Amino acid sequence: MRKDITQKLGFAILTLCLLITLFFLGAIIFFIAIRGIPAISWEFLTQPPRRAMTEGGVAPAIVGTFYLTLGAIAFALPLGVASAIYLNEYSPRSFVVNIIRMSINNLAGVPSVVFGLFGLALFVKFFNFGVSILSGSLTLGILILPLIISASQEALMAVPQSHREASLALGATHWQTIKNIVLPEALPGILTGVILSIGRVAGETAPILFTAAAFYMRGFPRSLMSETMALPYHIYALMTEGTRPDKQTTIAYGCALILLVLVLCVSAIAIILRQKHRSSYVQ
Repeated sequence: MRKDITQKLGFAILTLCLLITLFFLGAIIFFIAIRGIPAISWEFLTQPPRRAMTEGGVAPAIVGTFYLTLGAIAFALPLGVASAIYLNEYSPRSFVVNIIRMSINNLAGVPSVVFGLFGLALFVKFFNFGVSILSGSLTLGILILPLIISASQEALMAVPQSHREASLALGATHWQTIKNIVLPEALPGILTGVILSIGRVAGETAPILFTAAAFYMRGFPRSLMSETMALPYHIYALMTEGTRPDKQTTIAYGCALILLVLVLCVSAIAIILRQKHRSSYVQ
């Protein structure tokens, strides 16, 4: 009887925590939507800004955000998954490897502005990539690399050891076991890390402030070596540097709404792929 009461109390607390979280999430979305919807129009989505960013649209910022996010994921995902495979499947259990794992976890908590300064010193100055999409993507990729490595490691560790042993017993090599057994089972967990990474990359301002972002552009970036506008930095610029706050505040909320919708859409696609893969694998 006492265990049942404790269990029901625990479920009630968890449900309450979930409801509180959903309430604040809904409040944030509602607040941004109410203030941002008046700015949304076809012109706003397809035209560049005009007249000191008080008119026109934010199309270059939308395209730039997409390029930076895609570039960061393209750089960090293969490297992060490969690092996780080595640490979990190949590396010996030693003091040095434990230090590496601890360092990866610590890197996940480093402020993003530090990664921005690192990207400025390494990619912009040392490699002479300049302020460009390439510099910004690499900096953002390093920013989310610890998150992808940690999520991938957890996903790989969740695969039962008996599945590896069964594959090896049937004559498969270690790499064949990882490629055909371990990775397919761990893929949903890896995609979870990708979803979290997309949300962080798309909303970062400090790293691209030093490596990629342009205050104002009339057109779209032409190559990886071009600087670009981005929605997070554009919001920052509108709210801090503008001379017409009556107009620019509405535009800033419109940018925030677009950014939120983009992140939700990309995350939804990743979630659908994860669920589809999980369902097909279970069947």
